[in-house]
Amino acid sequence: MTDLTAKPDVRPANPNFSSGPCAKRPGWSLDGLSDAPLGRSHRAKPGKAKLAEAIELTRKVLQVPDGYRIGIVPASDTGAVEMALWSMLGARGVDMLAWESFGAGWVTDVVKQLKLDNARTLQAPYGELPDLSEVNFSNDVVFTWNGTTSGVRVPNGDWIPADREGLTICDATSAAFAQDLAFDKLDVVTFSWQKVLGGEAAHGVLILSPRAVERLETYTPAWPLPKIFRLTKGGKLIEGVFKGETINTPSMLCVEDYLDALKWSEGLGGLEGLRARADANLQVLAEWVEKTDWVDFLAVDPSTRSNTSVCLKVSDSGVRALAGDQQAAFAKAIVSALDAEGVAYDIGAYRDAPSGLRIWAGATVEVSDLEALTGWLDWAFHAEKSRLSQAA
Repeated sequence: MTDLTAKPDVRPANPNFSSGPCAKRPGWSLDGLSDAPLGRSHRAKPGKAKLAEAIELTRKVLQVPDGYRIGIVPASDTGAVEMALWSMLGARGVDMLAWESFGAGWVTDVVKQLKLDNARTLQAPYGELPDLSEVNFSNDVVFTWNGTTSGVRVPNGDWIPADREGLTICDATSAAFAQDLAFDKLDVVTFSWQKVLGGEAAHGVLILSPRAVERLETYTPAWPLPKIFRLTKGGKLIEGVFKGETINTPSMLCVEDYLDALKWSEGLGGLEGLRARADANLQVLAEWVEKTDWVDFLAVDPSTRSNTSVCLKVSDSGVRALAGDQQAAFAKAIVSALDAEGVAYDIGAYRDAPSGLRIWAGATVEVSDLEALTGWLDWAFHAEKSRLSQAA
């Protein structure tokens, strides 16, 4: 008889499954950052050249259309989103879409901080999407492409009309470099390179379509803008921001690390290679969930399952019969056990999300590590279930 509480023989070679900052690329080493112009001004020729190279490689790997501006901005993806919200909203009504905590956070900013009285909120519970057919594209529309804390993504950009009147502002931080972003349907795209490419934290990327640039140059918000949010001067776009002349001082070590990840991505075949790796990782987890009776995806519709931030719930009937705080404690016990064994770090559900697990499956994670992880997940579940039975 198989002992379900026996520890597996194989461990993940890399136990880092955090959803941000995420695992470094396979083979990463500090030696790869030796060309960083440390101790030099980012405004000197070497610094400007590195920043410009990062922008152009982003365009190439992410397949950003010509005519779209790409800027490196402060404060991670949050800073990039806030710059867009504070600089562009208010010109017309806005539809705010939320189905997880970060989308809900943008709703709070718009409704309670900007205090827009023409904001409409379309929400859905964790695991689902709002009814996208209800979105009013006469308004501006703000949404996350991939819900990092729910594991639910929009399946494509078909729901966005080409002849929309408002702007689409898309937080794509855990989707960029792993999913197909429909740039022809997106006017503002933001992300942090700490996600799918495993870069270092604190820097964001802001991508603007020509329509977004037009909004910036023809509309002035009713509220004052902090310097760190200002993208125009004298009614014209500050073009330098999109050529590597950053608003504040960037870390050239972080930029070098991003360049390292972008060059690794090129070696995989670019976006297609990155997406294939993430899809293969999701497939490992999907096959395990299919044959495992104690766990299920949080995403209700398989077509909306994230291939990066995979969110899971404990579906075992015995655990589901426990009180809510006991269910949460059970999931945390699995997380703690794997952390203590050194086989999986940081895989607990986000603090605002339903209790469960969140496993990063982006392109920097190896299939073999996820395959090994599934055995340990089974071990941790059965060990905790056994402990509860003995304590009863």
